[in-house]
Amino acid sequence: MKPYIVAIYGSPRKEGNTARLLKEAVRGMREVGGVVTEFFLRDMKISPCMEIYGCKRDGRCVIEDDFQLISKALEKSDGIALASPVFFYTVSAHTKAFMDRCQSFWVRKYWIEKVPFGTRNDRRAGLFISVGATRGKKLFDGVLLTVRYFLDALDATLWNSLLYRGLDGPEDILKNPSYLEEAYEAGRAFVDFIRTVKKVDGNP
Repeated sequence: MKPYIVAIYGSPRKEGNTARLLKEAVRGMREVGGVVTEFFLRDMKISPCMEIYGCKRDGRCVIEDDFQLISKALEKSDGIALASPVFFYTVSAHTKAFMDRCQSFWVRKYWIEKVPFGTRNDRRAGLFISVGATRGKKLFDGVLLTVRYFLDALDATLWNSLLYRGLDGPEDILKNPSYLEEAYEAGRAFVDFIRTVKKVDGNP
């Protein structure tokens, strides 16, 4: 089987900087044979986690909305590519609502299957792309912590993160073509990494 990757667009702007970067990464993934399903969170109906713990029965979130589409794709994925701008040192509201719904994966892993905390079972790889308007040294500290713990619930490790400062306007990324090229190359390398680790089909 070819590497299967779920690409999640978390920006409120469909054609903004993070979206353009992830699209380039997806283009690279597909050019080397990756199979990619894309989800644009801003266009989906995803409730926040209601903390009713219906997921304690079998690890499946019981709220029926568009989250279930992403959840099914994540279940069979080899890789997860996530893009979100920085909002108050974490991900966008769209992205955070989606992440919180993945509490069902956390419940399945740590409560139902009783995996010991700290145990690594990295069945998936993660690629994270983010931009921020400022240039502060700690701009991405908070968002990276959030992403790492989110990926842990999905048995994924953060393979690489592309982080860009000083981008705010919706087309600022176009003034930095080298960033787009880097995202494209990262997409290609992401598929190669998954092939190496999971020994999936190497033919584009």
